[in-house]
Amino acid sequence: MGLNAGQARLTLAIAGLAAMATYLDTTILFVAFPGITASFQDSSTSILSWVLNAYTITFAALLVPAGKLADRLGQRLAFLVGSATFSVASLACGLAPSVGFLIFARVVQGAGAAILVPASLALVMAAYPRDKLPHVIAIWGAIGALSAALGPSLGALIINSFGWRWAFFINLPVGVVTIATGVRYLRESKDSTVRIPSPVGVILLIMAAGTLLYGLVESDNVGWVSVRTITVLVVGIVLLAAFVAHQRHTDSPTLDPELFTLQNFRWGNLAMLSFNVSFTAMFFGLILFLVNVWDWSILKAGLAVAPGPALAAILAARFGKLAGQIGQRPLVIAGGIMAAASGIYRVLFLDENVNYLVDFAVPLALSAFAIGLVFPQVTSVALQAVPANRVGVGGATTQAVRQFGGSLGVALTITLLGAATETLDLVAGFNRIWWLVVVGGIVTTLCALPLQTDKVA
Repeated sequence: MGLNAGQARLTLAIAGLAAMATYLDTTILFVAFPGITASFQDSSTSILSWVLNAYTITFAALLVPAGKLADRLGQRLAFLVGSATFSVASLACGLAPSVGFLIFARVVQGAGAAILVPASLALVMAAYPRDKLPHVIAIWGAIGALSAALGPSLGALIINSFGWRWAFFINLPVGVVTIATGVRYLRESKDSTVRIPSPVGVILLIMAAGTLLYGLVESDNVGWVSVRTITVLVVGIVLLAAFVAHQRHTDSPTLDPELFTLQNFRWGNLAMLSFNVSFTAMFFGLILFLVNVWDWSILKAGLAVAPGPALAAILAARFGKLAGQIGQRPLVIAGGIMAAASGIYRVLFLDENVNYLVDFAVPLALSAFAIGLVFPQVTSVALQAVPANRVGVGGATTQAVRQFGGSLGVALTITLLGAATETLDLVAGFNRIWWLVVVGGIVTTLCALPLQTDKVA
């Protein structure tokens, strides 16, 4: 199964480029936010925060139903529709005359990303034979990790030169290239036996995901123990329970419940969740640390973290080849241990005294190794457990788990920092984030232990 070598590589390039743009937009707004705030000074910070959150919530909530539809209607079609939607919405974001219009455009942009991403991964998996998948998925996963991590550094350079609107305009040439080449070179892949998901299930999932993520992001503003936060989270849990009950009794499930009976799929997704919570907290925390403790500019902070994701991308491809030989399990275990070690190192050495090479670069390198070992491998091991005609929904589930983990990581970062204002208090607050990284690494390692990946099937 699969295309010839040249067609397969072209598929990977086209799909990877489009996915890169969607993941870039999950983090590039970190550095665009001050400029957006200055442009819309009449809007409150809580309203403006939804310029960031609307994209993530929509992205995560729609990933699974979009993946299911891609399996049924065709991954190539979904990829092209998602690319077009994402590109048009990016243009609208860059031209937005008001905050309300910008937030609405970000919702549409998130919907386009949700359609595009699972189709992108499914097209790549269909293009290669099974024995090449560990390496290929590692490359695809590295593209996503690299683009999300490079968002602040690349965004800082662009916004510093041209303004915040160009954080959106840079998506347009990517969209033109991927749509033009996708129409010409991508091969359609679909399964007409896959049932269209029940609209009730889709609505329940969107409501549950949106409510839970709304509760998480609003906790930044009103606190984790406020009546408002607790009420919203309880409602989200009830909606999620209703969704699960519906999926067990419907003939057209949105998410096939039996996927989670697959051991590698279940534990791979748990590893993804735990690792991305800690990864996002670590990455967001590093930017905030450089700006608030070392008093570096956004541009300098963005460039300071750039070597980490660059190294992770290089390592991921090499680790993908190794996974094809020994399986992903030992690599994920090693990655979790390295992540925990990076957190411990920061607790011991990273403080108000500026020493980039020793105190910052060393644990950054450890984190890069962890990212290269974990992200692509847990994606690979989870999806290789999924039947061929469920790759779209399986990939969407894994990426949705990743987005949920990222949202939780951001919320926990703000909560753990608390209201500290002095440098010493900030250092103590950041140490709590580094301990979260330690816990996340340990949990990731524990989730990797049940994986069965000693050899490629």
